[in-house]
Amino acid sequence: MPCKRPVADETGSEALKHLKIDDTSSDSDPSDTEPTEHVTDAFLDTICRNSLDFDFEEQCSVSLSTTNIYACLVCGKYFQGRGQQTHAYFHSINDEHHVFINLKTLHVYVLPDNYEVMDKSLNDIKDVIQPTYSTRDVMRIDDIIGHGHDLMGRPYTVGCVGLNRVKHTSYINVIIQTLAHIRPIRNFLLTLSNLDKRPPLVHKLSMVVRRMWHARRFKAHISPHECVQEIVVLSKGRFGLDKEADPFELLVWMLNTLHGMVRKKKTSVVYETVRGEMQVATWKVQDMLQDDMVEDVEATISTMPFLALSLELPPTPLFTHPSTDDEDERANIPQVALGTLLQRYNGTTTVETNGLVRQYTVTNLPAYIVCHVKRFTKHNMSEKNLTVVNFPVRNVPFGDLLHVHGSTSVTYDLVVNVCHVGHQGKSAVDGAVLTEFEESPFFAYVRQGENLWFRVHDLQVEPVMPQMLFLSDSYIQVWQRN
Repeated sequence: MPCKRPVADETGSEALKHLKIDDTSSDSDPSDTEPTEHVTDAFLDTICRNSLDFDFEEQCSVSLSTTNIYACLVCGKYFQGRGQQTHAYFHSINDEHHVFINLKTLHVYVLPDNYEVMDKSLNDIKDVIQPTYSTRDVMRIDDIIGHGHDLMGRPYTVGCVGLNRVKHTSYINVIIQTLAHIRPIRNFLLTLSNLDKRPPLVHKLSMVVRRMWHARRFKAHISPHECVQEIVVLSKGRFGLDKEADPFELLVWMLNTLHGMVRKKKTSVVYETVRGEMQVATWKVQDMLQDDMVEDVEATISTMPFLALSLELPPTPLFTHPSTDDEDERANIPQVALGTLLQRYNGTTTVETNGLVRQYTVTNLPAYIVCHVKRFTKHNMSEKNLTVVNFPVRNVPFGDLLHVHGSTSVTYDLVVNVCHVGHQGKSAVDGAVLTEFEESPFFAYVRQGENLWFRVHDLQVEPVMPQMLFLSDSYIQVWQRN
């Protein structure tokens, strides 16, 4: 029995119209001619919304073409064209599925008769394909956060929607979740116009974010397949599907790439949101050893921007008390406060690397601070530092901790906490047998509203208490300025 939502109460000529089309070419799409006739039945009762899924690539299921694609609203399959001798035309005859929608123009047609249907009951389908948000909607979106419901009546939290994992891409899913919860970037993607004229990555990412914040979805999850494919292609294989990569590297790459695609003149909403500035004083170790008065050695001062603050964890202790009890083993794991890690950038701590001594002083705090906890000692993520980072989730005085001149009273709240599961990195290509968490080692805690937290691990979304956040191995944190 076909499943459908109730159609609008309007009937007759005011509710349904159709237009006869003479053109039979596959690329024809007349839409500027007014309907000349009216009908009361256009096979709308055959539409099955449970079969519809618009998250995947717009590609004909027969010819694999990506131009002029129509979706069958009965079975959900994609076909090219609607004129005679097209795959959609033959599908309507062979399978008796008659209602199709153009995925670009959102015009609905009945085949093989080839006339356009205009009915208010189809608006929910069009809204799922291409969600649109006005400036007023975006300004109110954080104030009216609530539960949406899918076709089966199952509730889901708007904005905290599970993402389907395509092979080993949990590191991509957590970065999409992160970008979708940085308000200025999210609002920009929600209100961006002329998506078809934008670079493909901006277009695909914008559609994923719009669907995440849509309150009337047909399904309570999203497949970011198109966005993932665009990341793989654009990065030239640097970020792939066969092996989990470093989500921090992906985040930096995404921020720089998006900045280059959407910037106007020399700035963009991306850099205006997360880019800060610091002053670096550099000394040569050799000069300091030769001069008896170390304080007289002149430093080289430079100013550099930053997108994230990398936090160095203390080395893992070589010797711990042996224990077979899991609870005792966790008690041996060292702990460190977030404020201690931030001392690296307070202008008084020196760091020695490669024969140089550097001193970092943050001079300009961005609206959103990205912190990267350096847990992995090797580039292939094979060795992990299990040190627990302790931090409050509200009112962290970054201005005071970093000794930022004129900003000592500035505080920040945590909005995203990306974590890693497991003792060390593994991958399927290593020949190891992976557990469920090792196949998908990254997940994210995201904040909704004032103090509602959710743990999002691919398709799994569950509420958590704020006190539970620091118990996981934090890897990337995003802090919002109050």
